[in-house]
Amino acid sequence: MTVTVTRTTVPEHGVVRYASIGGLELEAGGYLPDVTLAYETWGTLNADGTNAILIEHALTGSTHVTRGDSDEEGWWEQLAGPGAPVDTDRYFVVSINIVGGCYGSTGPSSPAPDGTPWGSRFPLVTLRDSTVAEARLADQLGIGSWYAVLGGSMGGARALEWAVTYPERVQRCAVIAVGAASTAEQIAFAQAQTLAIRQDPNFNGGDYYGGPGPEEGLALARRIAHITYRSAAELEGRFGRAPQDPESPLRAECLGERGRYQVESYLDHQGNKLVQRFDANSYIAITEALMSHDVCRGRGTLPEALARSKARFFVAAVDSDRLYFPSQSRELARALPGSVDVHLIEAPIGHDGFLTEIGQLGDQLRTKFLV
Repeated sequence: MTVTVTRTTVPEHGVVRYASIGGLELEAGGYLPDVTLAYETWGTLNADGTNAILIEHALTGSTHVTRGDSDEEGWWEQLAGPGAPVDTDRYFVVSINIVGGCYGSTGPSSPAPDGTPWGSRFPLVTLRDSTVAEARLADQLGIGSWYAVLGGSMGGARALEWAVTYPERVQRCAVIAVGAASTAEQIAFAQAQTLAIRQDPNFNGGDYYGGPGPEEGLALARRIAHITYRSAAELEGRFGRAPQDPESPLRAECLGERGRYQVESYLDHQGNKLVQRFDANSYIAITEALMSHDVCRGRGTLPEALARSKARFFVAAVDSDRLYFPSQSRELARALPGSVDVHLIEAPIGHDGFLTEIGQLGDQLRTKFLV
């Protein structure tokens, strides 16, 4: 593959920038003209372009991995920043908002060629499509090969797709809290979430822009998702059967007047928080992209697919994860060439431990991966 390299000066760190990458032919047959990718960078690309690291965000994550010149805290401060395992004083760190998102990249709320939002017309974009788009941005930034690509959950799936789609462009790949493909159970959870949005009376087939949006449906989708992000032990330990004071679910003359348990109030809070920052159509688009995750598609067996990659792999799982089970990480590791360990994050919280407890892997990342 011939890579066209265009150098770009990046004066600000941790501040959103935008790049036009042209039209994108999609795996499922659709087409997106004039795609924009939003991204942030930290650190400085060295003269030969060999110190670049790509950090991929999870489902509803943004590009803001760490502070940089921004006052806003990043979502993976334990992992990236000055002196952190992904040291922004040493590496040129990049994070890109996925196609279909709502943090600056082309998505359903973006203007279509006719000037109105894409809405229901937005095409299916797979994780493989998003990788192709990101490769064009890497070209513009002057990055012919990534020193490392890493991510957790959907970000880990994106990192894995990079390593297999562009084997000559990924030297190291860290896949955290995700397997080689979305399983039937994971697709089932995802379908329940997207259906919650689609059945909201305000969804209007996806063309709700300019009117009331499907906020109740999006909040319900987040509730469903959040249950899978936290472990049963975490929910029981934090909330048990306690009522939400002064409410009581057992003191009401009719069901319509019942109060809530604390865990219900917690899920309500999580749903309402997402509504304030995320677009419902983007939630559907990215969830569909995650459903598409299958590194083997069109590539043979899992060992055959992974044999395409030339990267050094780092695989990790959360021991209490009930969405992406550690067994899926072990299956991925067994199929990789050579001997690849599965590092365990010990966190009773569940799947979200890949975010909150990533610091546990700091030494392993420094000594076994980023070397």
